[in-house]
Amino acid sequence: MLSETLRTRWFSLCLHAGLWLLLVLAIIGSRGGGNVSPFGPAAARSRAVIAPVPVARLKLLFTATNQPGTVVDPAAPNLFKTSYFVPAPQPLPAKPVPAPPPPTTQKIALTYQGYYRTGDGPKYALLKLGDNLVRIPVGGMVVTNLFVVDAELRTLTLTNTAVQTNLLNLNARQVVEVPL
Repeated sequence: MLSETLRTRWFSLCLHAGLWLLLVLAIIGSRGGGNVSPFGPAAARSRAVIAPVPVARLKLLFTATNQPGTVVDPAAPNLFKTSYFVPAPQPLPAKPVPAPPPPTTQKIALTYQGYYRTGDGPKYALLKLGDNLVRIPVGGMVVTNLFVVDAELRTLTLTNTAVQTNLLNLNARQVVEVPL
């Protein structure tokens, strides 16, 4: 119902006429035909301020005698300074401990799980390195300076750059020391 009223020709003509009437009244009122507000520029005072604000007595408010129960250090210029907080004594610096020399070897826990071969491809050794199962081809690197030499049914042969050979048995956890 409201949408039909807003779309009628009579409503649009009345709205148009009302807006023209408001425009005419605004023009007539701006020409001086209406009442002008009584506000105008303020009159300047002829007399300047003679008595300044009395601030000389404000210093007396902050003296120690006006604040009972407070302990004020008379040598301190700051009223809010307190001797309650005392810094903790600093410990003497200890002699620097020399850093231990870097390790020259690394210990690794290995478990040989077997090997497999696909078609004409290379043999892959299955190793448990810590808790992770990895597959390494024969001739591949297990970790830095540790290589797989041969994978057999019950043993795995490993070597390193220092030509130290390790033999791992099937499903036996062994700790291997590898030079860095």
